[in-house]
Amino acid sequence: MDDPADVRALARPLRTDAGPDAALDPLVERVGDARLVLIGEASHGTHEFYAWRDRLTRRLVADKGFGFVAVEGDWPDCRRLHRSVTGGPEDVGDALAAYDRWPTWMWANSAVRDAATWLREHNAGRPPQQRVGFHGLDVYSLHRSMREVVRWLREHEPDHASSALQAYACFEPYGPDPFAYARATRWVPESCEDAVVEVLRAMCERHGEEDGSAGDADQRFVVEQNAAVVAGAERYYRAAVRGGPYSWNIRDMHMADTLDRILDHQGPGSKGVVWAHNTHIGDARATDMAATGMTNLGQLARERRADDGVVLVGFAGHRGDVVAASSWGAPAERLPVPPGRDGSVEDLLHRALGDEPSLLVFPETYDQPRWLRTSLDHRAIGVVYHPAKERWGNYVPSTLGDRYDALLWFGETTALEPLRPEPAEDPEPETAPTGQ
Repeated sequence: MDDPADVRALARPLRTDAGPDAALDPLVERVGDARLVLIGEASHGTHEFYAWRDRLTRRLVADKGFGFVAVEGDWPDCRRLHRSVTGGPEDVGDALAAYDRWPTWMWANSAVRDAATWLREHNAGRPPQQRVGFHGLDVYSLHRSMREVVRWLREHEPDHASSALQAYACFEPYGPDPFAYARATRWVPESCEDAVVEVLRAMCERHGEEDGSAGDADQRFVVEQNAAVVAGAERYYRAAVRGGPYSWNIRDMHMADTLDRILDHQGPGSKGVVWAHNTHIGDARATDMAATGMTNLGQLARERRADDGVVLVGFAGHRGDVVAASSWGAPAERLPVPPGRDGSVEDLLHRALGDEPSLLVFPETYDQPRWLRTSLDHRAIGVVYHPAKERWGNYVPSTLGDRYDALLWFGETTALEPLRPEPAEDPEPETAPTGQ
């Protein structure tokens, strides 16, 4: 069999001369009545990945009635952008300026600004229950989420604010860096786990019994999610300092749980789009992640929501430029991306398609060509990137036909445009070393 010929037979050009709507028709048709569409990116700093993810999202919102976007971002920061796109007084640009945790360029960039501006315009004039929201799925915002919980309790449930403060005071001896707390737990048996879980449990129990007088349902959902972030972050940071796959699994299970809570809160028939790195949305069972005991959001979504319909969309590029950093916490740089290494997914697609941006919607397993059933190395670039060393890393062995339902290909890519430089200090550091 001729693998490049089989690739060409499946590919459709992503030309914009007929409009992006027409180019994406086969993928929108593949989505059908699915309740979840998870859209990836092969790096956190490539313009084409972000821009075409936005174009697909607009189609899903306008044509398929998708009601929210949930992203690999922090709940409090994304909540501020949510308020902006759903009709709040704050400008989109000002809301994005609030993203001050490194790497800020992941969300504070011109492509996300364009996407959020479109959402705000789309939502204008629509009743509140029909406005498309924007939510964060991630687990990192330990201290910010604690502050949001206490602030809300003081305003709406003042009798319970002191108990939350007492529980969260467990973190005070360790300062603002959650890893300082996590490192301390390696040497002493005590942790803050029971205290933070009790805040969440008690809050959910009260809200399940109340008639809605303590804030409206949406406000209660938001504060419960912040309490869930605190509980998830406490577990995550403790696991991260111990190494192994456990911290990755905690993070992706938290994202999957958050996605479930958003769907349940939105109600029956709600549909959502997810934006995250390929390593999170491509089914882990189709990669070498499975052999090390790792799961991810894409796998969990398929397992939990199979009856609802789940579509996973990946991205790939051959060469170009990317925004990333040379070390953890370092300023963003425009870095070169070398051609995909020999024998990789990127090499095969380039030999077959050249630089032609293309859409490949995969057939059912029984009808897939050999290249979709073969494990091939597939590039993944995180927020820390060393182009000269990528041939010895940055590739995930993947059976593409099982990992995704569709793939968008770009032969030459360009870097994202950050809206501002990185802050001098990171208020709450993200995990290292992959940053995916």
